[in-house]
Amino acid sequence: MEPENVQIEEKKGRTYVQWMVAFAANTTLLTNGMLGGWVAPMMKTLQSPESPAGQPLTDREISLVASFISIAACLGVPMFAYLVDIIGRKKSILIIAILQALCWIINIYSSTTTSLLVGRFFAGLSAGGCYNVIPTYVREISQDNIRGILGSLLVLMQNMGYLIMFALGFYLNYYVVLWISVWIPIITTVTMLFAPEAPAFLVKKGLTDQAASTLSNLRGIDIKDKIIQKEIDFMKNEETVYKSIPKITYLNIWQNKAWRRGCFLNIALMTTRTLSGTFALLTFTPAILAASGITVNPEAQSLSIPAVTILASFVSMSCVEKFGRKPILLSTFIIATLSLSTLATTMLLQTYGKSSPVWIPVVAIIMYQCAYAGGISPMPYIIMAEMFNFQIRAKVMGIFCTYAYFLCFLQLVAFTSISKVLGAHNVFYCYALINILGASVCAFLLKETKGKTVDDIEMDLIGRKELLKINVIS
Repeated sequence: MEPENVQIEEKKGRTYVQWMVAFAANTTLLTNGMLGGWVAPMMKTLQSPESPAGQPLTDREISLVASFISIAACLGVPMFAYLVDIIGRKKSILIIAILQALCWIINIYSSTTTSLLVGRFFAGLSAGGCYNVIPTYVREISQDNIRGILGSLLVLMQNMGYLIMFALGFYLNYYVVLWISVWIPIITTVTMLFAPEAPAFLVKKGLTDQAASTLSNLRGIDIKDKIIQKEIDFMKNEETVYKSIPKITYLNIWQNKAWRRGCFLNIALMTTRTLSGTFALLTFTPAILAASGITVNPEAQSLSIPAVTILASFVSMSCVEKFGRKPILLSTFIIATLSLSTLATTMLLQTYGKSSPVWIPVVAIIMYQCAYAGGISPMPYIIMAEMFNFQIRAKVMGIFCTYAYFLCFLQLVAFTSISKVLGAHNVFYCYALINILGASVCAFLLKETKGKTVDDIEMDLIGRKELLKINVIS
């Protein structure tokens, strides 16, 4: 039987060390955003007669360079899902940062098509770890009353990476951008050398004294304080329970009713998140604005999207612990549905030669970007990290992240063909429908996870009596 929930006094001690460590780990997401946004501002340079590749890249080569991160990420996710439980969270983050630095270094010294693809391959491997390792690490070093805020750093830093890259890429020399960019993962590597390992992983490896010392430093509480002892005892009891069970396999996860239901919920959330329409919107925004008669400088347009998402991320961070995960995710799915439906209707009217007020598509685009960055993008990762026990957290998050990157790759491959067959307006109606499905999952199936322990969440998933029965049998 699993131990009873431990109620921790959250107001005692300090939180600034947890903020510093979480920020340091999330600088990998800053670099990940810069890597993801690098192709857009560099496309003109790479396809020019003076291309650093030696010759102008074709549209097909540019498309391959842009999509190669998603392909490599499908390999990176299972790789880091394995490493994070073998070598630890901290060392996995160090490997992510080193891979990111390698990508920039390769492109600095060689920019041929082959070199670009090799660099993007390393970037993809690191991306596969970012959305797997970082949420796990941040969740395990943060106390309950700030873990939602710290979890929101993930998307905020990603969007800041996009904004920084667009700002640098459109106005600075190709090689100057690379030299500036390479220093960020190097600084991340140096900083993370001084960061602690996650206490849960230390307990898992039998290093309870080190785990207690780490918790003490993170919380600013004396190592002999009852709060530290209760948390360590809780993790030790969990470890004892799960060591008494044979090695946890994917079959074990499937057989556990709470875990199985949690997996179905998270697959539904990751599906609706990935297919919520952000890729379509980024693709069609120039055409939508042009058709509406709005002339926007391409550089200003590219900078405006990440700027809006950063603002939404800040709002989300300030609200996530006050209102909870479920209300924010539900409301943002609804806003996204209304925004995309409005855009689809505007585009449908345009196909029939009708017009609509100029401001409508602009407001719809801004509202969707706010909804995506403020809730649809970050909340599934926060919920995912909170829903599963630390014994299986990395394993199941690896599955979900691989699945998400695979969906991204499918969109990159099939999106243009589908939009030509169905028409752009019908594509947006389909995305609106997907957001309705996401809202339905939130409203009728998802339970709030804010401030709850894993046991609390499992009880919500299958009911207290069933959970106790499962634990007794185990």
